[in-house]
Amino acid sequence: MIEKGAIGFFNSVMSWGGGEKWHYEAADYFAQKGYRVYFFASENSVLHSKLKGHHLIQLELVRVTGTSFLNPIKVQRLKRIFKQANLDTLIINLPNDLKIAAFAGKLAGVKKIIYRRGSAIPIRNSLMNRFTFKNWVTDVLANSQATKRTILQYNSKLFPEEKIKVIYNPINTKEFMERDYNLINQAEEHELIIGNLGRLEHEKNQQFLILLSEKLKQQGVKHKVIIGGSGRLEKDLKEEARRRKVQDHVHFLGFVTNVKDVLMSCDVFVLPSLWEGFGYVLAEAALCRKPIIAFNLSSIPEIVIDGKSGFLIDNNVDACVNKIETLLEHRQLMKEMGECGYRYVSQKFDSEKIMADVEEYVLA
Repeated sequence: MIEKGAIGFFNSVMSWGGGEKWHYEAADYFAQKGYRVYFFASENSVLHSKLKGHHLIQLELVRVTGTSFLNPIKVQRLKRIFKQANLDTLIINLPNDLKIAAFAGKLAGVKKIIYRRGSAIPIRNSLMNRFTFKNWVTDVLANSQATKRTILQYNSKLFPEEKIKVIYNPINTKEFMERDYNLINQAEEHELIIGNLGRLEHEKNQQFLILLSEKLKQQGVKHKVIIGGSGRLEKDLKEEARRRKVQDHVHFLGFVTNVKDVLMSCDVFVLPSLWEGFGYVLAEAALCRKPIIAFNLSSIPEIVIDGKSGFLIDNNVDACVNKIETLLEHRQLMKEMGECGYRYVSQKFDSEKIMADVEEYVLA
């Protein structure tokens, strides 16, 4: 039997998001396939908690700051671990991770150093970035066409475009569809339940949902907004809901372990994110056969088919209200959009096909 190579995943994020989900599931996939897998994560992070009981993955704890790459002790420690592991491939997550991990990887002779870009935010054209991408990074993996476009937005010569590969995030459609769930609450008669999931941070723009609720209340639409997620803006958002007198309509659920609990409890899913690298939750909402309303930006048009599986709008509350009223007036449309989204996502983003593409890419 031919021994498979060693792959390292480097992600120092403390919280849990789409990037962390991708790294964890990709590491598990390669481990289950018989590769030697090493995972570099921060102590007491969500990834640390999930990985410490995984008997097929070697967990290494790291502490990364913006200046860690300037610390020779940290760099040499990583170099030593990389060499001892005989890593063939290193997949890196954050910009701060990239600077130290790619540097140490280069010193250790790692053949393939991949920067996985999961955010559709332009990369700064800084001297450090130009040096890093020219000398240390061998490949870039983007999670959407929108993300790929932003990588070279500020500097078309930052990295060879032909070495930027787009592979969408995988969705384990079979597991997700078979997963049990518990409804958050039962809707009252003629009550519309609007769902949302995401970190309570600026880019997720949950303030939009509070303004939406205020407008729906003014127009006499019986509704409830359920928001799953935690984050730094929780206190501010709750205060905003009280100030606008919609605290009885907008419900903050905190961190949600099973997103399907929220998705199966709502009638329509609204995502007002200001940008998305790849909207996992949009795909999951589609698998729950929910019509989607989201902004026409970033990678969102790659997941939501405007007018078919949902509506793409500008950052405008009145436009969102208009689409909600359309769905309320045409209940059959809600069902048709849900079915369309389900078919599209289950065919395009199924994990079995996507992860086979990732494996082929890593081995190339």
